[in-house]
Amino acid sequence: MTEKRRQITTYPLRLPSSLKQAVREASRRDGTSINQFVTTAVAEKLSAMRTADFFAERAERADIEEALRLLRRQGGQPPDPEDRVEDPKSPGRR
Repeated sequence: MTEKRRQITTYPLRLPSSLKQAVREASRRDGTSINQFVTTAVAEKLSAMRTADFFAERAERADIEEALRLLRRQGGQPPDPEDRVEDPKSPGRR
């Protein structure tokens, strides 16, 4: 099996000096290089944008009336007592 090599490209990035300083400090606290910090930030932003697009597309296809009908339907069983989980923040919990 042939190993795929990651293609790396360079991009000259211009940042206001105040933003570059903030990135420098944040990357140092994060224990990464400025390059790795910016790469991760860009990847996170793209992921957030793709997630928003995914949910917007799903919302366009949603049938709200059908979902509400399903939620209002009769039937089902209440949970058995052993199905319940205690709230770890509950004062009675040790």
